[in-house]
Amino acid sequence: MTTVVESVDTTALAVRTQGLGKRYRTKWALRDCAFELPAGRVAALVGANGAGKTTLMSVLAGLLKPDEGTAVTSGRVAFVSQDKPVYRHFSAADMLRMGARLNTVWDQTRAERWLERFEIPLGKACGKLSGGQQAQVAFALAIGSRPTVLMLDEPLANLDPLARREVTAELLTEVEETGMTVLLSTHVVAELGGVADYLLLLAHGRLLAGGDLDELLARHVLYTGPKSDVPPALGTVVEARHRGNQSTFLLELPEDQPRPVVAGQWTERPVTLEDYVLAQLAATRKGIGA
Repeated sequence: MTTVVESVDTTALAVRTQGLGKRYRTKWALRDCAFELPAGRVAALVGANGAGKTTLMSVLAGLLKPDEGTAVTSGRVAFVSQDKPVYRHFSAADMLRMGARLNTVWDQTRAERWLERFEIPLGKACGKLSGGQQAQVAFALAIGSRPTVLMLDEPLANLDPLARREVTAELLTEVEETGMTVLLSTHVVAELGGVADYLLLLAHGRLLAGGDLDELLARHVLYTGPKSDVPPALGTVVEARHRGNQSTFLLELPEDQPRPVVAGQWTERPVTLEDYVLAQLAATRKGIGA
């Protein structure tokens, strides 16, 4: 099977994969991974440790060659890996000068603005910066390259809670100003509330679910009520939990049908991103997931 990593100019899609697979010796880290990510979205790439998130990003960035299938990205791609690499003896200013030399497209003002926003000293050696400050230098390099697609592997891992909120806010500003697509890899789903608008859920190297986040969550509902073997409404059971005399069902409702009205002792509430992801991953472990 032909294996390629291509770069195309398209305004409709930022990333497209078909039958993508990557193997390390006899173990498949990715297998038959297929999805389309529209341009201009902030996508959450979610999955348990070992799901294949880093491998997928490395293939999309051209750092790894797939063993099967195709991966297509639109325009310029910037990838910040989980370890946020910087040269320890380079200052932040040196890192930006290197970025200007290595990138055919470079926005010095945008890169400096990022460092200024987070009060990163330009003249200090990166090896003397904290882990969070080094991460900001890596982010500035990526932003300065004016990518069409920005991929961040566990971008918030080295940051304190306040910095996490500020970084996500700045990323959203960059998306609004430039129209770039952002792909965020994380296994901490709670960090993505109010940030991502698109979901790619990986499990065991395969895409388990994906799509517009609002539309995806709107098709699901949580019901809680007296202990029961069946849910109080029609739909596909994503997860069923029973504790004591109480049952909770996460249902995918049938398309193109009115939302059911549930009577009796049952209550319903909207499904959050964390609800949905945890239910899907739990289902795969039990062998009942998609």
